[in-house]
Amino acid sequence: MPELPEVETTRRGIAPHVEGREITEVIVRQPRLRVPVPADLAERLVGARIGTLARRAKYLLVPLAGGDSVGGNLAGGTLLWHLGMSGSLRITRVGELPRKHDHVDLVFEDGALLRYHDPRRFGFVDWLAGTPEQDPRLARLGPEPLSEAFDGARLFALSRGRRVAVKPFLMDNAVVVGVGNIYASEALFMAGIDPRRAAGRISRERYDRLAAAAREVLAAAITQGGTTLRDFVGGTGEPGYFKQRLNVYGRHGQPCRQCGAELRLVTLGQRASVYCPHCQT
Repeated sequence: MPELPEVETTRRGIAPHVEGREITEVIVRQPRLRVPVPADLAERLVGARIGTLARRAKYLLVPLAGGDSVGGNLAGGTLLWHLGMSGSLRITRVGELPRKHDHVDLVFEDGALLRYHDPRRFGFVDWLAGTPEQDPRLARLGPEPLSEAFDGARLFALSRGRRVAVKPFLMDNAVVVGVGNIYASEALFMAGIDPRRAAGRISRERYDRLAAAAREVLAAAITQGGTTLRDFVGGTGEPGYFKQRLNVYGRHGQPCRQCGAELRLVTLGQRASVYCPHCQT
């Protein structure tokens, strides 16, 4: 599913094409997403201009303000967009026929449009009238992994007494947001930590290495446009290239790129986890 680098890649890809643009039409072909599309979405959005896009964890925040809506009651608010397991946002033009699973279009005054594609319909677009940080889906999230608030000291402090394996601990959004299955696997490999090890039995020094590895892996993935799994593409249609650099994720049974040992597969927190029994202890 799209993880933090894919969402950040999407934000960066679509921002130059949508920021400051006026929405002239909203087309909803399929309202039955994980969260139903608000029935009055078009009424709220037509006439609004999009502000500066932001991202929180795997959520894309699209602020809206200005103009008069068709219903005459437009107020400032935010679209909260989640790509789910198979969703993508891309820029196209009026006249390009929608494909199967193209569920929502935002049409702009210059003829461009933002199109949401989601075969599994596990994503959603929702309207927030208040401050986004007050929404229950965002209020309890941990720090961003590329921020100064995330470091080894935080991981060490929160892990004391925890018996859960370190990989699902690292993937807990209350601990740190956006370190999903792919990047947790890669960060643990880079830090040399066995993903099965109990979180509470890892030293502060090793957590310092893990925090640094998580930042490095995520930053590299963002730079390379995310990881192409199934049909993920960035906001302007380009695939991500980080998959070419994966050391363990999806490579069970293959030799470790570092030592040559056969990579093993285990299940942790209902997620497949691949690791090197020699390099990760």
